[in-house]
Amino acid sequence: MTQRFDFIIIGAGSAGCVLADKLTRCGGHQVLLLEAGGSDRRGWIKIPVGYGFTFSDPAVNWCFSAEPDPGLQNRTGYWPRGKVIGGSSSINAMAYVRGLPHDFDDWETAGAQGWGWDAVRQSFDALESNDELGPDGNRQRRGGGPVRVTDLQGQMHPFAQNFLAAARDMGWPTSTNMNALPSGNSNHAPGEGLNYVRSTVRNGFRWSAADAFLRPALKRSNLTVLRQAQVEQIMLTGKRATGLRYRQAGQIHEATASREVILSAGAVSSPQILQLSGIGPAGMLKTHGIDVAHHLPEVGRGLQDHLALSHFYWSNTVTLNATLGNRWGQFMAGLRYVLTRRGPLSVPVNQCSGYARTKGADVPDVQLYCNPASYATRPDGKPQIDRDNGFLLCVQPSRPTSRGEITLRSANPGDAPLIQPNSLATEEDRATAIRASHLLQELAQTPAMQAVTRARREPDILPMDDAALLENFRARAGTVFHPSCTCRMGHDAQDSVLDARLRVHGLSGLRVIDASAFPNITSGNTNAPTLMLAARAADLVLEDNTHSAQAAE
Repeated sequence: MTQRFDFIIIGAGSAGCVLADKLTRCGGHQVLLLEAGGSDRRGWIKIPVGYGFTFSDPAVNWCFSAEPDPGLQNRTGYWPRGKVIGGSSSINAMAYVRGLPHDFDDWETAGAQGWGWDAVRQSFDALESNDELGPDGNRQRRGGGPVRVTDLQGQMHPFAQNFLAAARDMGWPTSTNMNALPSGNSNHAPGEGLNYVRSTVRNGFRWSAADAFLRPALKRSNLTVLRQAQVEQIMLTGKRATGLRYRQAGQIHEATASREVILSAGAVSSPQILQLSGIGPAGMLKTHGIDVAHHLPEVGRGLQDHLALSHFYWSNTVTLNATLGNRWGQFMAGLRYVLTRRGPLSVPVNQCSGYARTKGADVPDVQLYCNPASYATRPDGKPQIDRDNGFLLCVQPSRPTSRGEITLRSANPGDAPLIQPNSLATEEDRATAIRASHLLQELAQTPAMQAVTRARREPDILPMDDAALLENFRARAGTVFHPSCTCRMGHDAQDSVLDARLRVHGLSGLRVIDASAFPNITSGNTNAPTLMLAARAADLVLEDNTHSAQAAE
């Protein structure tokens, strides 16, 4: 039996949860939300530090692997993506980072009219409810949006203060909020500086998109949510999307949408679903025996991601390792969390971050991460924190110019797609990697960092010249899990997949609304821009469908 709805949303991740909430509020639309994964009611999802344990858990994670990457010495990268209610907002590091103004102005230049900084800033403001720690130590609430953004500096490890001292040694501003974006002065660009990370945490628990948007929507009778439902194909009638086929409990089902099908499966899975549906580069589709329903060459192309280079150091003073690096400390931290929802388990490991300019840059071109702990990932994917005191310094080029691609491995929807990152493919990216590495060298040599460094761990970045720095970056840098741009907005079908209203070029009744729609990657963590994009896109969906309904009367 075919199920009938007004709107069908594919994917209950960050974007899908926002859409489910906004499209059901008026009560006049029947909405189906499909999620390939299961429930997010899991302890390691809700505990902020628990993302180290969901990092490789196939119960909540697609556990994708990229193809060998020539730019990274043919290494194969691990790409976790949320396969659970809340999507990657249920397994990410909870950093809430808007990005920088030029990121969004560049979106508009790329063809995404109406997505410049002045417009999207208002959307960010409407989304957020900021829980801030005031100068007097009391908490203050700013904004009334559904996304809880919390200032956790009062619970962060005291060692993190050394990172801010090092930033001041570098001449960088330090403030309490990297999203505040002061206007800058003659010495500093807007957004430049190191700060405590703002996190999507509420009362000691992760506050995912499911918490902020889906749970309120579930109280409405016009929303249907299906879990463990993997979409295999979007159905087209001529050049209009009319529904889809999905697999649940081994059975194939169909659902139709009288208004729109909205694809929000993420930057890896959204292009895969389009391609499985015969929407994409005709040559590639024919190779896999898929009938070409709509030739759209840019589907899957344009992939961008952030690469970060991390170096660890042994500390001569106490870090998080003293607590979490031994069984007794872990037990006491766990007990404290159970009793008070405070302590090390209530705070994500990423504690300080910010933007900086490398030599010669006019705007911040790298993001820094500084963590008061040293750790490794075991072969089984579980985190292993060192027993000895240590810390991490990390740098990430913010706006890479290289672009990769998502293509089909086969016509079988159960097969993971091919992820080809194409890292460091441009001279500009290679030059930025070297400059970013120099910045890390400088940060490690500040008086504040030298004062707390007992030993530099191998490989030691300090004696490396430009050639060695580039090879070190190729050998050690890895994704920080921000894939985007694989169904990007743009001018037309020759340079993009979507128009500025997120509609697929050449088709009706079909949109893609998630990080794959970014024209270019933003400078920082991508969850906040994805939430913003979905909120603005939902308004466009409702506006367009109101107009079409009025025209039909």
